[in-house]
Amino acid sequence: MLLIINICKEKLHSYEFVKPIEDILKNKGLKFETKHYKEIDEKNIKKYNRIIICGTSLKDFDYLIPENLKKFGWIKICEKPVLGICGGMQIIGSVFGSKLKKKTEIGLYTEKFKKDFLGLSGEHEVYHLHNDYITLPENFDEFTLSKIPQAIKHKSRQIYGILFHPEVRNTEIIKNFCELQ
Repeated sequence: MLLIINICKEKLHSYEFVKPIEDILKNKGLKFETKHYKEIDEKNIKKYNRIIICGTSLKDFDYLIPENLKKFGWIKICEKPVLGICGGMQIIGSVFGSKLKKKTEIGLYTEKFKKDFLGLSGEHEVYHLHNDYITLPENFDEFTLSKIPQAIKHKSRQIYGILFHPEVRNTEIIKNFCELQ
């Protein structure tokens, strides 16, 4: 079973950032549960075989407050596939020691993938909606030729981060993540 982690402070925001991912998984016939990050701990992570950490709105940064970020410490030792989308990528980067930097990008952008990333390679139009990005964490590879990390993966584990929103465009990323062995 797959776990979708909602990081939205406001319930209404989950309709934009979580529900589209739920719909993709439903259409694929996959079983999943959605939980808010404040309900998650290392013990209940064990019952899931893969995890998606969704994004949230431009004005929502509660998940990055140090006491809330501590709730994601399990990522450092997790052996299951994890995909962080936008705010989820910021969480992954923060857990692995990267720095948060300011750069607002909103709208469609063309990203060039220098090697395959969950089924994307070459040039693709992606949807950006963020105010911040992370520096490349140690032990992670960057997959785009962008000025800032847009798609990253841990060098030895199946931990992925994407700054753009595949639930808007590029749904194949989510589908391919769900098929990882």
